[in-house]
Amino acid sequence: MDLTIECILRILLACFLGAAVGYERARRMKEAGVRTHCIIAAASALLMIISKYGFTDLLGADGEMFAGTRGADSARIAAQIVSGVSFLGIGVIFRNGNTVRGLTTAAGIWATSAVGMAIGAGMYVIGITLVTLVVCVQLIFHHFSIGNDVYAENDIKLTAVATPEFKSWYLDNVDQKNFQTLTLTLNRGESGRDTYSITFRVRSNITGRELIKKLEDMPDIISYTV
Repeated sequence: MDLTIECILRILLACFLGAAVGYERARRMKEAGVRTHCIIAAASALLMIISKYGFTDLLGADGEMFAGTRGADSARIAAQIVSGVSFLGIGVIFRNGNTVRGLTTAAGIWATSAVGMAIGAGMYVIGITLVTLVVCVQLIFHHFSIGNDVYAENDIKLTAVATPEFKSWYLDNVDQKNFQTLTLTLNRGESGRDTYSITFRVRSNITGRELIKKLEDMPDIISYTV
């Protein structure tokens, strides 16, 4: 039981340290933020614990492996599972322009594999602890978002006339951190009618109805896609 408590404390400490790294990345508006780093750090700690302690029940009283397992390296199983699940993580990560999505999902898949390995190794309390930890991290940081997590995943594209009124409206929303600009292109018109083509993300606490009202209240917006 003392070892179990120590292992749980190691996972919690790893999660805290991962959050510290993720917070620094989130402050710099990087795609992999607090949640992603928390999950990766906690899962890595658990995988290391499994590699270190998860196969001690294969040893006899004299320290020798049981019959049929002599010379086997059980830790290789953990290494191969980690490598294999990594390919699943790649499958849910995709890039769309300046936006990378699926990082937290990929980290969750990886963490889930670690939980399965823990339970399979008989480390029930530690596996349940990691599940609780990952779920709490996801729920808490969805309500108290930091960095890129503040913004909704869907990108909004719009075309607008480059009038002083539109510039003021747009800059006000950027200053209030309602928008996160991904791309902005100024298109020079032949008749002197310049237009902006903008792709941005909105804060997750802005509802779809509020966003549409904001866009419709600005007459200089020619078209938009949500």
